[in-house]
Amino acid sequence: MSRKVLFLLSIVSLAACSPSEMRYQPAPQLLPTHIKTIAIRPISNKTQQFGLEDKLTLRVVDEFLRDGRYRIVPENQADGVVVGEVMRYILTPIQYDSNGVATVYKLQVLLNLQFIDRTANSILWEEKNLEAVQNYLAPTLQGGMTEEQARELIWNILARDIVKRTVEGFGSVTGVSQRKISDQSQSPESPASTSGTPNH
Repeated sequence: MSRKVLFLLSIVSLAACSPSEMRYQPAPQLLPTHIKTIAIRPISNKTQQFGLEDKLTLRVVDEFLRDGRYRIVPENQADGVVVGEVMRYILTPIQYDSNGVATVYKLQVLLNLQFIDRTANSILWEEKNLEAVQNYLAPTLQGGMTEEQARELIWNILARDIVKRTVEGFGSVTGVSQRKISDQSQSPESPASTSGTPNH
């Protein structure tokens, strides 16, 4: 087959590709191979809602154990450490009945996430404003739930996303702001932070 025919065939095959197939897709940023064990630092709570951090931390540990790809150990024995901070807890009524009583609520929780490489003593990656949202009917309505029950669903969402972000890498979960990969070493003592409106 002549070079001219091969060239024409290559052009035809490129033209057959859809725009989505030709879109640049960077390779995921996975954990380095020396990371064998992971610790989950107790999640901190920057909101005024008491007790959010304990249940979320337990749920994250359970999800890592269920996933099973990394062994979970105390922080002083770990190769890497997951660090999370609950930055926003926003509960908003979004529908009302004819008497002005709220019938549907939106619960939104935002979390900042970091992964510390203890071997290199640096922040390996950072994920800002990891978001979980749950809409639910008021508990007085059929099929409704309490705020606490809605929280439990939120913890499930966040735990799955934290594990997915850790083991599957950059781009595997969706935050509400641009994700950031560290280009240089940062001190692991500096916690994840964000700016914005006061916490609810």
